[in-house]
Amino acid sequence: MMSLPLFIAFALMTAAAVMAVLWPLSRRREAHSEREADLAVYRDQLAEIGRDQAAGRLPAEQAEAARIEVSRRILAAAGTAGAASPAEANGVRRRRLAAIFVLILIPVVAAGIYGFTGAPTVPGAPLAARLTAPPDGNDIAILVRRVEEHLAANPNDGQGYELLAPVYARMGRLDDAARAYRQAIRLLGNSAERQVALGEVLTLAANGMVTQEAAQAFAAAAALDPQSVKARYFLGLAAEQDGRKADAAALWSSLLQSAPADAPWRPIVTAALARVGGRAPSTSVLRLPQPATPATAPGPSAEDVAAAAQQTPEQRSAMIMGMVSRLEERLAADPKDLDGWLRLARAWSVLGDKTKAEAALQSARKAFADDAEAGRRLDAARQELGLGG
Repeated sequence: MMSLPLFIAFALMTAAAVMAVLWPLSRRREAHSEREADLAVYRDQLAEIGRDQAAGRLPAEQAEAARIEVSRRILAAAGTAGAASPAEANGVRRRRLAAIFVLILIPVVAAGIYGFTGAPTVPGAPLAARLTAPPDGNDIAILVRRVEEHLAANPNDGQGYELLAPVYARMGRLDDAARAYRQAIRLLGNSAERQVALGEVLTLAANGMVTQEAAQAFAAAAALDPQSVKARYFLGLAAEQDGRKADAAALWSSLLQSAPADAPWRPIVTAALARVGGRAPSTSVLRLPQPATPATAPGPSAEDVAAAAQQTPEQRSAMIMGMVSRLEERLAADPKDLDGWLRLARAWSVLGDKTKAEAALQSARKAFADDAEAGRRLDAARQELGLGG
C-alpha cells in the first residue's frame, strides 16, 4: 500500500503543477486601456501647444484657450480611469472561477482514475523481487498467448504444440490440450509418450471416462511401448468401464507382475485390481483374462495360480499354453462365443504373438459376419491391442 509521506509528496507535486499553469490566468491584464491612450495623446497636445507658442506660431490668447480645452479633456478622462468596465470585471471573475474549478477537478479526476484502474492496496514490489518471483496466472496467460501467436504464424512447429499442450492441461483447457497433442503427433511423429498424454487429457475431459479415442491412444502407446505403465493401466480402466472386469483384472494383474516391489503406483493398481475382484500376484505370474463363468470359459483358478507360483518359467509357460489351447479347442467347437474369441486374442497379445491375436479376431469376424455390434467390439479390440488391419 502507498505510504502516507509518499502520498503527501505526490499531492504537493500535483498542486504545484496545477498552480504553475493557473497562476497567469488569475492575474489582471496590464495592457493599456483606451482611456490611458487618450491621456497620452492629450499630454502630447499640451506639449505641442507650448512649443508652438514659444516659437511664435500660436498667439498667447489662442494658446491659452487650447490649453484650457485640452486640460478639460484630460480631467474628464482622468475622472473615469480608476473605474473598471463591466466586461473587464466579468472577465476577471470568470478566469478566477475557472482556475478554482480546474484546481479542484484535476486531483479529483486523477484520484478517481487511479482508484478504478490502479491497485492502491497492493504492496510495493521492487524490480528485483518481481524478476525473481514465479510467474502468476496473468504471466502464464501472456506467455501462452505469445506461443499461440507464434504457432499461428508457424503452424508446422511441432515442438511449439508439444510445449503448449501440457500447459493447456494445467490451465484446465483440456480440449485445447488434446488438439495440441494431436498436432504434435502429426508433426513430430508417433510416440508412446505423446499417445499416453493425449489419452490422459481426453480421459480428464470426459470426467474420468476412457473414451473411444482415448482407448485408441492408449492402445497405440502400448503397441509402441508394451511396458508403458500408464497405457496398460488405462486400458484396464477402459475394460472395467466397459463391463469387462475379467479383462481389466488380467491387464492389471499382468502390470503388477512386472512391476518393481517399490513402484509408487502399485497401491493404485492393486486397489483397482481388487475393485474388479482380482488379487494382486505375489510373483511374476502371467494370468489370462478370467472367464465370465467357469462352465463356459474355463481359465486359471486360484489353485492354478498358487501352483504356478511354485513352477519354473518353462513350466508356467507350458501351463499357459495349455489353457490357450483348451480355449482354442472350445471355440473351434462353438465359434459363436464372441467373448471367448476376444479373450483368445488378448491372450495371444499378452504372450507377444500379434499374428495369432489377429487370426483370432479374423475367425471371430467370420463367425459373426452378420452381427454389426460384434463387428464394432472386434474393431475396438483390434485398436486396444494395437493390431493392424
